[in-house]
Amino acid sequence: MEQLMEIGQIVNTYGIKGYLKIVPYTDDITRFEKLESIYIEVKKELKNFIIEDVKYSKNLVLLKLKGIDDINSAEMYKNCYIKIPRSQAVKLPENSYFIVDLIGLNVYTDNDEELGNIIDVFSTGANDIYVVKNELGKQVLLPAISDVIKKVDIQNKKMIVHLIDGLI
Repeated sequence: MEQLMEIGQIVNTYGIKGYLKIVPYTDDITRFEKLESIYIEVKKELKNFIIEDVKYSKNLVLLKLKGIDDINSAEMYKNCYIKIPRSQAVKLPENSYFIVDLIGLNVYTDNDEELGNIIDVFSTGANDIYVVKNELGKQVLLPAISDVIKKVDIQNKKMIVHLIDGLI
């Protein structure tokens, strides 16, 4: 498992005082208020920053970080990713998983037939959809519902699913 988790991407600057506009990768964007610091990955190098202020604009997070005090210094972080130590991640309810942990899982049917690997997860509002792709490039979309998802084993990078009529 990764030591650091991505929690958002810097998509732009905001104002002239060095605020960064963030697309959050979390269901609860107010969780940024509970963080004291974050890491920004710049050219595969991690830089640690203290959070000075958190604001919101629509579904975006606006962060003011110590040492980024004007629009020019904020510009250099556009398109970079924000990360935190896994130990600071929110605690998930039972049978809930971080998307970063699901990506790459090997997916098998309950008949031990290999379907492929999870390459993406997206939300439909009602439930998440797991995009599974095999070596030949064929994709299967699996709804994250209990009738389909039978077992998730993050440690062994394996998921067992039951294919109900209409999925394939």
